[in-house]
Amino acid sequence: MAVLNPREVWMRAALLEAEKGAAAGEVPVGAVVVSPDGEILSRGCNSPVGSNDPTAHAEILALRAAARRTGNYRLTGCRLVVTLEPCPMCAGAAVAARVEEIVFGAADPKAGAVTSLYRIASDPRLNHRAAVIPGVLADECSALLKRFFRPRRTGAR
Repeated sequence: MAVLNPREVWMRAALLEAEKGAAAGEVPVGAVVVSPDGEILSRGCNSPVGSNDPTAHAEILALRAAARRTGNYRLTGCRLVVTLEPCPMCAGAAVAARVEEIVFGAADPKAGAVTSLYRIASDPRLNHRAAVIPGVLADECSALLKRFFRPRRTGAR
């Protein structure tokens, strides 16, 4: 049996969150925030539809919860682990929170803002930069999204 590295373990936790979102009819994106010592501080799944909140992305919810838990909006040394490449809003929030690292699974060629369309987390014009680790369990993350969207695209339920 293969030994998972810590990023894969954290991504599996994010995948569980994404599955919760899918079960609620939301786009299956999950996120966790990991402390500098490797503890999962918070979790989030997409919920903009159910909450009628366009900012209720998995990353935003996880960052908010981690900030509440630590009592600090600066999440210095923390990692944001998310199943789908963050959008501009979420990448900006991660920079504002000063996370050390953004780990993601599936790339998002239509809205990705850390490697695909933009490179917000590594933009030297901003006051903080985060390391970006793409492609962790990318096939599993991508497969979850494809399973969710397939019946919606074909009209089947």
